[in-house]
Amino acid sequence: MLDKTSEHSLQLPDPVRFRDVSLTINRQELIANINCTLEHTGVSVVMGPNGAGKSLFLRLLAGLLKPTSGTITGSYINAKPGTTSSLSMVFQDPVLLRRTAHANIAYVLHQQKCPEEQLAEKVGNALKTARLERQRETPARRLSGGEQQRLALARALVVRPAILLLDEATASLDPASTHIVEGMAADAAATGTKIIFVTHDVRQAKRVGDDILFIHEGRLLTHKSIHDFFRDPGSKEAQAYLDGRVPE
Repeated sequence: MLDKTSEHSLQLPDPVRFRDVSLTINRQELIANINCTLEHTGVSVVMGPNGAGKSLFLRLLAGLLKPTSGTITGSYINAKPGTTSSLSMVFQDPVLLRRTAHANIAYVLHQQKCPEEQLAEKVGNALKTARLERQRETPARRLSGGEQQRLALARALVVRPAILLLDEATASLDPASTHIVEGMAADAAATGTKIIFVTHDVRQAKRVGDDILFIHEGRLLTHKSIHDFFRDPGSKEAQAYLDGRVPE
């Protein structure tokens, strides 16, 4: 586990702000006029039915897509990878190098120009956090699905990003790996990394989130604290989602 009082805690970035952000692809408006502010600390959960635009929202935030109109601002934009203002992203299906677990993490530290005398300790700590010490010399693609996802998350966190995006990162995992991933995310949040956590799991949202953004048909219908959202979801669509019904 990470030391929550570490003197190496991150320098807090500016909040992320969406202002009138829309995205149109092939003449179809997929994201419509989103306005929100994501504070620089805590865990923001993004929820909504399939096809609502959650992953598109994340890809806009990450800069993988450019909005058709509107602006997205934050100190992470244009930050160099590996700096304390940078952004990391973990997808539902982990993308790993054809190398050992150890080498996957060492690779990103080399890219960050980590001093050689610090490399072994940082890799070791990352593997320990992901409960993968015994698999350090195992080829990454021979790991189980849960182990691969934990490795992908450890690799994303080892550069100490200001923002971490998790796009359905636990959707296919067993309960044990889900628990470890949630713990890694919580530890990262406690030391200053902002977490944006996309999930369909209502119970998981209650466990990990500080606030919830509910997206439906490309529109942000609700943005509330966890407590307020589950007391009053703020829209009939969000209430239907929580009730297990298809939102109208």
